[in-house]
Amino acid sequence: MSKDIVFTRGSENVFADIGVRDPQGSIVRAKLAKQISELIQKKGLRQNQIADILGVDQSKVSKLVRGRISGFTSDRLLRFLNALGYDVRIEVKKTRIEARGKVVVVGV
Repeated sequence: MSKDIVFTRGSENVFADIGVRDPQGSIVRAKLAKQISELIQKKGLRQNQIADILGVDQSKVSKLVRGRISGFTSDRLLRFLNALGYDVRIEVKKTRIEARGKVVVVGV
């Protein structure tokens, strides 16, 4: 007995696919949080040590490394990257096509 599997091809942004209010902002925050989580892991420090570096409590670090991005603005995540010793470069350029631009997060 075989059943046909029905699926819908998603876009590049899962947040847009599930109807999040600000999908572009959400994907940027998620990618920044992923970068921060990877950098935290590379440092090999405990969450309470990272919390001291970032100026937050340990529970915020825990949420961040588990991908819980609500409550974290892009600006705050950029400040976290700076606090961890990383520069952040923002590049603005014209899109090649006459369409809405996008934000891309490129990691270390």
